[in-house]
Amino acid sequence: MSSQVLFGFHAVGVRLKTAPQSIVEIYFEPTRRDARMRQFMDKVKEAGVRLIEADGMRLSKLCGGHGHQGVAARVQALTQVHSLDELLENLEATQLALPADQRVNPLILVLDGVTDPHNLGACLRVADGAGVHAVIAPKDHAAGINATVAKVASGAAETVPYFMVTNLARTLGELKERNIWVIGTSDMATQTLYQVDLTGPVALVLGAEGDGMRQLTAKTCDQLVRIPMRGAVESLNVSVASGVCLYEALRQRGGN
Repeated sequence: MSSQVLFGFHAVGVRLKTAPQSIVEIYFEPTRRDARMRQFMDKVKEAGVRLIEADGMRLSKLCGGHGHQGVAARVQALTQVHSLDELLENLEATQLALPADQRVNPLILVLDGVTDPHNLGACLRVADGAGVHAVIAPKDHAAGINATVAKVASGAAETVPYFMVTNLARTLGELKERNIWVIGTSDMATQTLYQVDLTGPVALVLGAEGDGMRQLTAKTCDQLVRIPMRGAVESLNVSVASGVCLYEALRQRGGN
């Protein structure tokens, strides 16, 4: 089974909480002895995970940077849902088994052209918080999951399914065939985010900051909306815009 490196208290802590059996070993900087490290070490020892002392230089080399906060973990890759179709079919079957008043309509985030790993990590973190069922991005001109994304996502890279698709427009068409309403964000839209119904099955599409969605992606959407901007700046960072859109959907759905 393939392995990967996670680093930072959030990313390692979430894996420790959700799948401790998948952790091969945890590296820690012994010179860091503050309360946060002590609490973290107590949880590691409780889980019975192998601990290895490592200085800052070794941790930086292992993580490919200096943002490790003194902890890193070598972990086995978790079993993931293999396709978006599989996830949606499983979600549909699960919802049908629930009473009508407990069912939750699909909420999907689509990122078109987001290449910065920090932005992707932040989007995944927001998506996890809002209860998004999946995040979709094109294979070309988009960031994949790496250690930086996992660090910024603070564990959400482990919990939110992330699908990179060959043809984004075709995938959006397939979502529409499943009766998922595809709503894109555009500064040129006449309606605002707050004027549309987000309670049904929805896929929210956001483009990279500056360039926005590609033309074909925008044409494929069922509807375009804009986020009202009252100040001097013309647009929001894509992770901030994702938060605004997803939490408006969550608010409309009752906030739970």
